[in-house]
Amino acid sequence: MSSGRARWAVLGTVCLVQLVVVLDNTVLNVALPELGRALGAGTPALQWITTAYSLAQAGLLLTAGAAADRYGRRRMLLAGLLVFGAGSLAAALAGGTGQLVAARAVMGVGGALLTTATLAVVMQVFDGAERDRAIAVWAMVSALGFAAGPPIGGLLLAHFWWGAVFLANLPVVLLGLLAARRLVPESHGRRDGRPDLVGAVLSTVGMVSVVRAITAGPDLPTVAVAVAALTGFLCWERRTAQPMLDLAFFRDRRFTGAVSGVLLITAGSTGALFLLTQQLQLVHGLTPLAAGLRMAPFALTVVLLHLTGVSTRLIARLGTAGAIALGMALLAAGLAVTVTGALPVGLLLMGTGCALANPALVAAVLGAIPPEKAGAGAGIDGATAELGASLGVAVLGAVLDARFTALAPAGVPADSPYTALGAGRPDLVHAFGEAARTAQLLGAATVLAGGLLAALLLRRADRAPLTSRRNNPHAAQRP
Repeated sequence: MSSGRARWAVLGTVCLVQLVVVLDNTVLNVALPELGRALGAGTPALQWITTAYSLAQAGLLLTAGAAADRYGRRRMLLAGLLVFGAGSLAAALAGGTGQLVAARAVMGVGGALLTTATLAVVMQVFDGAERDRAIAVWAMVSALGFAAGPPIGGLLLAHFWWGAVFLANLPVVLLGLLAARRLVPESHGRRDGRPDLVGAVLSTVGMVSVVRAITAGPDLPTVAVAVAALTGFLCWERRTAQPMLDLAFFRDRRFTGAVSGVLLITAGSTGALFLLTQQLQLVHGLTPLAAGLRMAPFALTVVLLHLTGVSTRLIARLGTAGAIALGMALLAAGLAVTVTGALPVGLLLMGTGCALANPALVAAVLGAIPPEKAGAGAGIDGATAELGASLGVAVLGAVLDARFTALAPAGVPADSPYTALGAGRPDLVHAFGEAARTAQLLGAATVLAGGLLAALLLRRADRAPLTSRRNNPHAAQRP
């Protein structure tokens, strides 16, 4: 696209779409206590409502990325908006837990198409230094959506019933459809050869099985299916002439380090935010709106640091590895500080950490991906993030349940703390608060470990001999 103004209009369109997709990962957190009471759902059911979206999205992201490269990024963007909108309407009208879980899964299918298409479009429309700035804006919007979910959810619940958090998606979907049809150019990757249908089936079955094993518990049949499908997928991708996923990406230490960081930062932060929004309501007695507004400094800090250019200058000065290490250390510190009750300080630290770490991680992942495989690269980044989100909610939720069971008086149903807490008993409130704090500290430790691991691998890659980097066709350049 020749016009600079037109390029940035395209960026605005895809960022609007990406914002609503990411919002749906966190906007529901503040509504979980109300959903638990309205639908009579315990922790396992609420985890399914939360992770059904992530499960469907994670399972299809690799396939969606390959489809975007082959069939067109704009076409997949439009298809994703239609599916996401249909799922949002079904979720708002759901009359029970099962219907809501199914609708959330449909939304996840649309989210998979949208996440890969938006980032792939950015990589095609921009190049050079403009591409780096555009990716930074895309990453800022993703971080903003993650952080702004609780305040927006709280505001909606203060005036409407819980279904409003899904109906709010529909105007954005309609606006996105109109803008994408008018502004976004079509682009493709390689279209020769047959599509990798075997790889698509194996990757989808494998990813869904992994996320289900994490969410529902590691039962032997599910684990066996996951291992068999993913092993078969890797073997097939190594031998097929037109692989859906180029395994050479993973020989790049920078790529591996960045993907590891994405997995752990998403697991720790998503799981901890899942707990924090509930803790504010169930332990501190805040309304959904008050709880959401208490979380607002997180989102405001992310926006402020990006709009003022502070995060961009710091990333340039620190380098990718340094920015990831510092950003994730600040995020981990913020999660830990919230446990002490100093919520504003903790949220400021979390927002600063996200503003540094998120753009650096996305840039590191995509720096190892050739532009013609933009969809595949976006699929890897998105699949890793969604897998981390499911892992974080499942593991920290399990820690919460186990700790609550150990601390609660005998006779209290361990899988329904929301119903039990409705009685207002101080002993139950204390037990839930202690359980949530234990799980939050585990989330902080996970984020810190992710930052250290990613920074270490990136530093080693930067110090590798120049000849070895030249011999790697997918090696990313130094920042």
